[in-house]
Amino acid sequence: MHILIAPNAFKNSLSAEDAAEAIRLGIVQSGLSCTTHCFPVGDGGDGTASLLVNHFGGSFYDVEAYDPLWRQIKTSVGFIDGGKTAVIEMADISGLKLLQQQELDPLYASSYGCGELLRVAMDKGARKIILAIGGSATVDGGCGILQALGFRFLDQAGNELTHLPESLFLLDKIDLSGIDKRIWNTELIVLCDVDNFLLGEKGAATVFGPQKGASPDDVIRLEKALQKFRDVAFLHTGIDMNLLTHGGAAGGTAASLHIFLKAKLVQGIEYFLDMTGFDEALQNTDFLITGEGSIDLQTLEGKAPFGVARRAKNKDIPVIGLAGQVPIEADSRLLRFFDVLIAIGHQPENLESALRQTAGNLSFTGRQLGRLIEIAQIRTKTT
Repeated sequence: MHILIAPNAFKNSLSAEDAAEAIRLGIVQSGLSCTTHCFPVGDGGDGTASLLVNHFGGSFYDVEAYDPLWRQIKTSVGFIDGGKTAVIEMADISGLKLLQQQELDPLYASSYGCGELLRVAMDKGARKIILAIGGSATVDGGCGILQALGFRFLDQAGNELTHLPESLFLLDKIDLSGIDKRIWNTELIVLCDVDNFLLGEKGAATVFGPQKGASPDDVIRLEKALQKFRDVAFLHTGIDMNLLTHGGAAGGTAASLHIFLKAKLVQGIEYFLDMTGFDEALQNTDFLITGEGSIDLQTLEGKAPFGVARRAKNKDIPVIGLAGQVPIEADSRLLRFFDVLIAIGHQPENLESALRQTAGNLSFTGRQLGRLIEIAQIRTKTT
C-alpha cells in the first residue's frame, strides 16, 4: 500500500511541510505496512513560495523592504531555474502575520514592500516572477506595489496622494511615466487562492476587509476607494477591474497587476500542482491524505485540499481530509471529493491551545487512520 500525504499549511499553526511530516509520523507509528510520500502543497497562500523554492532546490536572497506599516524589515526573494525565475511570497513582506492584532489598519496598510521585492528580482536578473499573494494585510488594490514600480496616483490638482488606500477616493489621474520599464520584459504570474471579484458583496473590501481589521465604516470607505480606483483605471486601460475572476485577491492586488502590468492571474493550487508534477506523484497511490485548518464548502472554491482531492478522485483514489474544523452535517458537494473528513481535535480546548497542539493532533489522527486501514485489510483478507 502506498499513501500520498499532501496537506496545505495549517494557518497560524503549522507549515505544510511540518503538517505532512506529522501525519507521516502517525501512520508509521500505527504499524501499518505501507510506503508514504510527503508532498506538501500551496495554493498561493502563506508558504507557497518556500515550497516551490525548496521543491526545485532553489535559493533565497536576503533583502530589506517595507512592511505594511512602512517599517524596514528583513525578508527574502526566492530564485529557481538558475536565477532566471524569482518566487516571491507577498505574505512575507506585506502579510497579516507581520502585524499584531492592534496594528491592523487596512486604510493605511500598503503593499509597497512587495513592489520593492519585484524590483529586487529584476535587479538580480530574473525575467520571470511567480508571486504568491495569499495572506496579505492590505486592501490597497495593489497601489503600493505600483508605486514602488514608479506609478504616481494624483488628485485633481495634480498632487500625489498619500495615505493610500484611504485617500483613493480623491484619485483623478494615474501617472505611468516613471514606470520601471523592465517590467514589460518580465513575465509576471500571480498565484491566487480566492476567486472573488474586486467589488460588491463578495469583493475585496467586504469579504477580506474585516479579516484585516476593517470596521463596518472602514469597509464602506475601502469599497468607495476601490470603486474610484476601478473607474480611473478604466479610463487609462479600457479594462474593468471588477470583471476579473480572482481580481479581489490580496485586497485587489490581482486586478491591478493584471490590467497595468499584464500579469497572468492563475488558480494558485492548479499552477502549483502542474509545476511540481503532482499527477506523477499520484501514480500507484492507494490513499491520498490532505488537509488544512478548516475544510468546508469554501474549500471547493479553489483551496489546496480541493485541488489535490479533485485530481485524486479523477483517478479513483480515495481521499481523506484532516482539518481542525469540518462540517458536522454531511454535504454531498464535499463528499464528491472527500471520502472521509476528520476533525483532528481530541479534547475540549480553546483555539489558542488547539493551534499549539496541531502537530500532535495530526500524528494522533494518523495513528488511528493507520490502525483502521490495517483492520480493514485484515477483515478483507479473512472474508
